[in-house]
Amino acid sequence: MKIISVVGARPNFMKIAPFIKAIEAHNKVSGDKVEHILVHTGQHYDDRMSRAFFEELGIPDADINLGIGSGTHAEQVGNTMIEFEKVLKENKPDWVVIVGDVNAILACSVTAKKEHINCCHIEAGLRSGDMTMPEEINRLVADRISDLLLTPDRLSSENLRKEGVPESKIKFTGNIMIDTLENNRKKAAGMSITDIIKQNAVNSNEFKMNGNEVPDFALMTLHRPSNVDKKEVLGPIVRFMLDEVCPERPLLWTIHPRTRKMLDYFGLLDEIMSNKNLFVLEPLGYLEMLKLNMHARVILTDSGGLQEECTVLGTPCLTLRWNTERPITLTEHGGASVLVGNNIAHIREEYHAALKKGRKPVSPELWDGHTAERCLEEILNYKAAL
Repeated sequence: MKIISVVGARPNFMKIAPFIKAIEAHNKVSGDKVEHILVHTGQHYDDRMSRAFFEELGIPDADINLGIGSGTHAEQVGNTMIEFEKVLKENKPDWVVIVGDVNAILACSVTAKKEHINCCHIEAGLRSGDMTMPEEINRLVADRISDLLLTPDRLSSENLRKEGVPESKIKFTGNIMIDTLENNRKKAAGMSITDIIKQNAVNSNEFKMNGNEVPDFALMTLHRPSNVDKKEVLGPIVRFMLDEVCPERPLLWTIHPRTRKMLDYFGLLDEIMSNKNLFVLEPLGYLEMLKLNMHARVILTDSGGLQEECTVLGTPCLTLRWNTERPITLTEHGGASVLVGNNIAHIREEYHAALKKGRKPVSPELWDGHTAERCLEEILNYKAAL
């Protein structure tokens, strides 16, 4: 069997790493070898935001890099389809495996099906109900046309059933992101928080530890257009951080290039850089972010992946969004995340509530570190059943 897996952006790397390991493990013990080709569309072209993830997660260099780079959604999708079609015609795989919800999964799933190639979507069935999100459109299209839909939780499986997807296509395999977390938990635990801050510092603040104690800090990531593209939204969030979070405890802010650009454009960057209790960091590698997540008192984020990690690690999480495609991570479903949108009064209320909660790790069903093995098994069994 020949499988082509596709990655396009950082979240994909964390999901494909355990799948590649599962293939390697299978090939060591089975006479029915799987030939695997890794295609990187190049949607994330910043070397710092891409190369480090391949290295630290043990992902081999991509066999094929399409070099798509930046552009509008239409440009990325169109250019990816053009280049990926060439890859399919040359390599003629049995399966195309897509992960997550970036533009690459839309482009590559459509191209695969037009070439009459089986397509498997790992992390299928996630729904936010928000059609203004490009990711929601990507998920809907990919799930509609894929042959095998591997879901991370039972809520996602139910979403697919409600959309009329045949039961034979839906397989609940668990969350492959948690495979990566469990595979790297020990390695991340051995890292130094102080070293992470020093090595990734954007401003020149000195982070001090109190002896061997783990400091009491808040952690933030922010990148979605709904939060950073309008001054009337981003400005109050910044004021809350500067006026209410930083006076009480250090705030570590891993700053996305888009966010930094908009902060500078709105004239907010200088005050952020000069605050002595706000530590601005470059985008971090997976292990570095995992280490900080393990010890943060609270996280404020608009990242879907961090919602999942916070649930397993037990880190109180304020999700700066009005909806989420990962409801399993919300407190009402036993998770660690609370939706706060960008309403400052709500953020303030839930921030102080989070400080009182403490850590409560939760492992939803099949978030056990073995999802990749189940994913590969479903693909192999699907072929055997034809």
